[in-house]
Amino acid sequence: MELTSHTRNDTGGRTPGCLAARQARSRKYSEIAQRLTPYFFLAPAVVILAVALLYPVGYMIYASFLDWNPSQRIEEADWVGLRNYISLLGDESFIESFFVTLKFAALVVGFEMIVGVGLALLLDRNVRGMSLQRTIFILPMMIAPIVVGLIWRYMYHPTVGSFNRTLKSWGLDAVPWLSDSDWAFASVIIADMWQWTPFIFILALAALQSLPQSALEAARIDGANDWQQILYIKLPLMMPVLVVTCLLRLIDAFKVLEVILVLTNGGPGLSTEILSLRIARTASEFRELGVAAAMSNYLLVLLFVITLAMFLYNKVAESRQARIRAAAEEEFK
Repeated sequence: MELTSHTRNDTGGRTPGCLAARQARSRKYSEIAQRLTPYFFLAPAVVILAVALLYPVGYMIYASFLDWNPSQRIEEADWVGLRNYISLLGDESFIESFFVTLKFAALVVGFEMIVGVGLALLLDRNVRGMSLQRTIFILPMMIAPIVVGLIWRYMYHPTVGSFNRTLKSWGLDAVPWLSDSDWAFASVIIADMWQWTPFIFILALAALQSLPQSALEAARIDGANDWQQILYIKLPLMMPVLVVTCLLRLIDAFKVLEVILVLTNGGPGLSTEILSLRIARTASEFRELGVAAAMSNYLLVLLFVITLAMFLYNKVAESRQARIRAAAEEEFK
């Protein structure tokens, strides 16, 4: 009887099984706390970002259902439901701007990806003065878009512009860079490429320099030449980075405003009027904020679809990259 009492006093009235269960619960709670701690630290930033993102988007979606102009408060605007969206589907100017935007984004990002990745492949080597050349390549993206527009507007000038003066000195006819629909569209693409190809170049070069040397060495051992290494090793391994880079540039290309505004103001006609310019014009000149919000939502849906498609493609590219890395490591074992 005394022995039993003594044992209970030593364990605080608990059996060894109870103590083990309590220790197990304590370890479980500790593990849960360790897992949740990073999320607690991230929570304030996530809340701020969610409010900063969701509130404007929600406000824009709500405004798109209103007949609203800047002279009235939003509470005074009339509710029109889907009328703004339906009317835009029958607006030929909006449809034309929509397709101009698609054509501009596809062409400019496509050309920038080809030139940027090509330059990265060309300059990914230890050559004297290469650091200086890389620095020179990234200078255009540091210039404000309005300044870029003014620079190119001057160079495209029909009489005193450097391009037409050069052509005349060679005995060639002047080119209507900004007064002809086709030439104006090409001129806008050239200006955008000049500014943003360095962005592609920087990210592509970083992806190249981070490639696993084991995969490249395995390709050289197998007798692959430079072109085969680029097509079957380097580009597949770079693909996840290139997909993200392409997505970032696509999103930015859909939002281009300042360069086109300064160069052509959307003209001649509607040949260079992309959706961002039309949205700004609808809100400021035509004073139709509800219609402008509906246009913005159409653009938002388009960007969401493109982002989702490229996200799915990126998953495929990452799995292919993992297979190439695993094959290279297996060959070296």
